Amino acid sequence: MKRFMDRSFMLNSEVAQILYDCYVEELPIIDYHCHINPKDIAMNRKFENITQLWLEGDHYKWRQMRSDGIEEKYITGNASDWEKFEKWASVLEKAIGNPLYHWSHLELKYYFNYNGVLNRKNAKDVWEFCNKRLNSDNLTVKRIIYKSNVKVLCTTDDPIDDLKWHKIIKSDNKFQTVVLPTWRPDSVIEIEDIKFKEYISKLGELSKIKINTFSDLKKALKCRMNYFKEIGCKIADHSLSYIMYKPASDEEIQDIFNKRIQDIDISEEEVLKFKTACMIFFAKEYHALDWAMQLHFGVKRENNSKLFTIAGANSGCDCIQKVSLNELVEYMDALNSIGRLPRTILYSLNPLDNAIIGTIIGCFQGDGIPGKIQQGAAWWFNDHKSGIEDQMKSLGELGLLGNFIGMLTDSRSFLSYVRHDYFRRIMCNLIGEWVNSGEYPYEIETLGKLVRDISYNNCKRYFKFCDKDLVGGSYELGNGMVEL
Repeated sequence: MKRFMDRSFMLNSEVAQILYDCYVEELPIIDYHCHINPKDIAMNRKFENITQLWLEGDHYKWRQMRSDGIEEKYITGNASDWEKFEKWASVLEKAIGNPLYHWSHLELKYYFNYNGVLNRKNAKDVWEFCNKRLNSDNLTVKRIIYKSNVKVLCTTDDPIDDLKWHKIIKSDNKFQTVVLPTWRPDSVIEIEDIKFKEYISKLGELSKIKINTFSDLKKALKCRMNYFKEIGCKIADHSLSYIMYKPASDEEIQDIFNKRIQDIDISEEEVLKFKTACMIFFAKEYHALDWAMQLHFGVKRENNSKLFTIAGANSGCDCIQKVSLNELVEYMDALNSIGRLPRTILYSLNPLDNAIIGTIIGCFQGDGIPGKIQQGAAWWFNDHKSGIEDQMKSLGELGLLGNFIGMLTDSRSFLSYVRHDYFRRIMCNLIGEWVNSGEYPYEIETLGKLVRDISYNNCKRYFKFCDKDLVGGSYELGNGMVEL
């Protein structure tokens, strides 16, 4: 029997251990998709206790607390931080097989130097131990990012965001992590939303363009995209229930836009046509800007209306949705046919889509770009051991795993960087299994390059992060200067 979470955690062969120890353990992190609040970085937030750092905004944990019958006041309500932590500790001991059990203990070990387990019996001791470390080790947000060896961090930002916090972060010469905005224009596309008109009005004010037509809307969006580019944006991201393709003429799109602005009802078909027009426009602009485009789909959001009323959006009541990918193919083909398909990453929340995506990406590769079209990392409900393995196995069987751009956190927590280590262990173990079974030769230099590329180098190349942006420096932690 192996010890719990020792150095060989998830590494079940000598090959896996060598690959991890010698090639990836010390690699930096590029977290190219997350939901971190840039204000917390700019203000170098210091958390009062581990609950604020660990449970605040973490709907992964919230779901499991509800699954154990915990009252909402101890999850998103007004219970004390200690009470919330105590409840989470009681839930965690039941989470065998869940990645949260692993992530939580990796976080306790890595950031707090706590090597035990957390349960309801020792919750008070762990609470006091971690809070003491929070204070004595000066675990501010910037210190956590530094400790995690994060070279690039890409947030998720609305087109009407002024990016004030990104500017402040960039002005701190002592903080060497590159923090970049990601263009996330979901609110532009959601023409059926009750707040659409209000949003378009704000967009017009910010871009100093009066938006009366769809053409005006595109001009305003181009203005904002250029602003994002000035701040360093290299990536766009979309979250849709599915990728639609219902093309329409410019005149028809203009008519749909006019009707919505005039509060005239539009049909579901018209909604899809407008969204298609937006998605075609965006992809063409991304290609011109040399941005990569992320497409997230296959999720049905906010299913519990009662909980949504109490806790709001992103509170943990979303689920996998089965959708057709036929229109995604038509959308990509339309762009590819005119030479305007940008580098694209496809994420489906439905693991049954792995093979479909694996064959779709093979249809549109080329342009001299290794892995131009990517199957994104196992996402959300799939970023557990079997989900990560299944995604890589499918990609390996149908494409080139060696061009895969690897892991991301997709998280709102500053402790989630351990998920990169989790992924790297699982990857090294999987490749070690293939080597041990004689499916790939034991050529250590080739293997080492493979795991380093998947962990870091491919991502750096794919998003075109420059070496000069990733060099180390120093960050003043309060006790002198620490080399990065």
